[in-house]
Amino acid sequence: MHFPQSAHAAGLWHGTTILTVRKGDTVAVGGDGQVSIGQTIVKANAKKVRRLGKGDVIGGFAGATADAFTLFERLEAKLEQYPGQLTRAAVELAKDWRTDRYLRRLEAMMIVADTSVSLVLTGTGDVLEPEAGIAGIGSGGNYALAAARALIDGPLDAEAIVRRALDIAADICVYTNRSVTVETLKGS
Repeated sequence: MHFPQSAHAAGLWHGTTILTVRKGDTVAVGGDGQVSIGQTIVKANAKKVRRLGKGDVIGGFAGATADAFTLFERLEAKLEQYPGQLTRAAVELAKDWRTDRYLRRLEAMMIVADTSVSLVLTGTGDVLEPEAGIAGIGSGGNYALAAARALIDGPLDAEAIVRRALDIAADICVYTNRSVTVETLKGS
């Protein structure tokens, strides 16, 4: 899934790589740990991927950290309101994000996944299900996406594909490092 960059969106894409891969009955979401301000690395081991709700949803973010945590909190509230309905919770969050004066100013993108669906959420109100279960966001997102697409038909499982694709992205994107966090969920 490729997202065109507008002048406004360019700030959302800067500084990280988040990737999701769905293969078989497993979904994996991974991200690097680099936090940069301009050309300076201020932290190398940030956790940009975490479990949400009751642990049955994984989320990863690209963009401003404080903004992402605000969105994670809002999504968790929506998940409480709509338990077991990630798509519904994401759509409700996207509506709020697009219409609420405070939320509209947040600069972040999110990938969220449960055992049945993976979604990309943006501040423009988009809730997109990626083609073939693979999506990447952040400055290295397209590199990781291309690598994952190349690896998906091979023998690697979802987690191994995410790890390898993030490693490839780190070879190309100066805003992506090898301090990787990966979370997986397995369907029943």
